[in-house]
Amino acid sequence: MTVTYLKKAAPRPEMENTGIREVVSSMLTNIERDGEEAVRRYAKELDRWEGDIVLSDADRAAACARVPEDVKADICFAYANIRRFAQAQQATVQECEIEVIPGLIAGQKQIPVSCAGCYVPGGRYSHIASALMTITTAKVAGVPHITAVSPPRERGIPDAIVYAMDLCGADLILNLGGVQGIAAMAQGLFGGKPADILVGPGNSYVAEAKRMLFGDVGIDMFAGPTDSLVIADHTASVETVSWDLVSQAEHGTDSPVWLIATDRALAEGVLERVHTLIADLPEPNGAAARTSWEDRAEVILCDSREEAVAVSDRYAPEHLHVQADQLDWWLDRLGAYGSLFLGEKTTVSFGDKTSGPNHVLPTSGAARYTGGLSVHKFTKTVTWQRCNSEASQELAQRTARISRMEGMEGHARAAEMRLTGA
Repeated sequence: MTVTYLKKAAPRPEMENTGIREVVSSMLTNIERDGEEAVRRYAKELDRWEGDIVLSDADRAAACARVPEDVKADICFAYANIRRFAQAQQATVQECEIEVIPGLIAGQKQIPVSCAGCYVPGGRYSHIASALMTITTAKVAGVPHITAVSPPRERGIPDAIVYAMDLCGADLILNLGGVQGIAAMAQGLFGGKPADILVGPGNSYVAEAKRMLFGDVGIDMFAGPTDSLVIADHTASVETVSWDLVSQAEHGTDSPVWLIATDRALAEGVLERVHTLIADLPEPNGAAARTSWEDRAEVILCDSREEAVAVSDRYAPEHLHVQADQLDWWLDRLGAYGSLFLGEKTTVSFGDKTSGPNHVLPTSGAARYTGGLSVHKFTKTVTWQRCNSEASQELAQRTARISRMEGMEGHARAAEMRLTGA
């Protein structure tokens, strides 16, 4: 196997998370102690927000009315696709019942969590799509109460995000971002219900808050910076591949983008073209993409497509885009990714915004062992069993013997209580 790096990422310094952990821990402790008062204090200090935390029905209606009709149409298009895909996932969630031995009936049920907390990031961009992806999926899964938060700007949460939250069926919308938003959902503050699961992307402080709260509540995943990998062969377009890499580098300075090429001319063409495309972006997008490309990007040349598959699976990217011949061959063999995009007619940008499959995906190599957000994250697979007298007799005898071999006398006696005549 011969792998050549035409561009390699700069050595990444050890991330210093101590400061973030201390800040988040202190905030969570204060909010647990002081509740809504602490949340309001952090909203004022960090987001300069002193307005209402809860969006009333009138607030929601006013925000929705301010959204232009063409924007609403685009949001509705994306919502319909996301909902349709989530419904298809929901159809795969199966319950079952089986007679294990004569008289012993056991089964499996799917029960949605009682409350989901959906975080919609703000920051540099207005993440309308994150509202659609998280709330819609929870709703389709049957979650009865959904709280949504997003960082307020000067007038509050941007109108288009409020419209998306309202369209998807959020029961409670809070003008809150950051750690304070996560904690408010976890505790069920401001008239909400304590969240059973917290979902949605966010910055390093949001991710750390979710990590610290995990155990008391469920989380979708511990998310790092978004990452993307393109596999391209001689049939790919330099221009298309370059734009696909630049578009993902736009996410932020710490967002890695990788190219695995089986054709040297293609790889060298991309290396030359990317700089021009980045220079054409508006700011601050260009600065983010430039730093990402210079510091985090890699361009890898492989001798064969089998080699490309092996390298890609080692990276286990969040987004994987194949622009190569025989797409079904790649679909059958690639095994580690958050979401796969096949062919030059699609793009990760479609998946980020409108096409339907969820964009909340595993990062930092976590696609080796987990998938992205889906209806399955909002449901619990639980089991049940019952048995008649005949089955109870056999189970009791065998359970008692195994229990005593394990040294668990209490288990043995509880089993023997079911024996006839005991």
